[in-house]
Amino acid sequence: MKSTVLEGKGLCKTFANGQVATNVIRNLDVEIYNGDFTVIMGTSGAGKSTLLYMLSGIDTITAGEINLMDSRIDKLKEKKMAKIRRNDIGFVFQEANLLEDFTVFENIAMPGYLVSKNRKEVNDRTDILLEEVNMLDHKNKYPSQLSGGQKQRVAIIRSLINKPNVLFADEPTGALNATQSKAVLDLLTGVHEKGQSILMVTHDIAAASRANRLLYIKDGKIDGILEFDQFEVEDIKDREKQVFDFIMKRGW
Repeated sequence: MKSTVLEGKGLCKTFANGQVATNVIRNLDVEIYNGDFTVIMGTSGAGKSTLLYMLSGIDTITAGEINLMDSRIDKLKEKKMAKIRRNDIGFVFQEANLLEDFTVFENIAMPGYLVSKNRKEVNDRTDILLEEVNMLDHKNKYPSQLSGGQKQRVAIIRSLINKPNVLFADEPTGALNATQSKAVLDLLTGVHEKGQSILMVTHDIAAASRANRLLYIKDGKIDGILEFDQFEVEDIKDREKQVFDFIMKRGW
């Protein structure tokens, strides 16, 4: 039986605009399992990214509770929440958001320095991560010297520097071409195969097919769950068809 790494209970998120209130997430329960690659899909405005930001502690919740590794995090003060975001959570956005005045190596290592006083250990881990994505030769380059796909790969391994319990990703291939997207998805798949728990929002069927669990969000609630076996390259077309059929039945 799988253990739960992240859990949301009775989650609600309401946005107010004047006297008009919009309920984006409505009394939603969700469990994210340790070692799973979980994807969230749904139509535009369904609440996918809102849910991701709530579960990661980036956004506040209107009601409910969130537990990370059996510890409640939604009531924490900002100082403690910031520590959890540094130590226990990794986040990858659609844009790489690298610091332009710092080298590739510095961009990756900097979050590590904030957590560990052992700079040599952080430096060694940075080199290992760069080598794993075949970018060790680019360590002294600046973001402006990289392609979009290379930047996103750097952003991903930066998010892994502190060995997070959960890696969150919000449309990580949304700004990339097909070749760059495949490289990023291959990286995420490889990271997952090593045991990393991943929670990703995507609208892309090819990206969703890399997951072993798919949550479909509709009208602020989970409308359906699709589960897969471990990803195998030779099964990609069949998995994509399963994803397509699943989401179309739910009005995607």
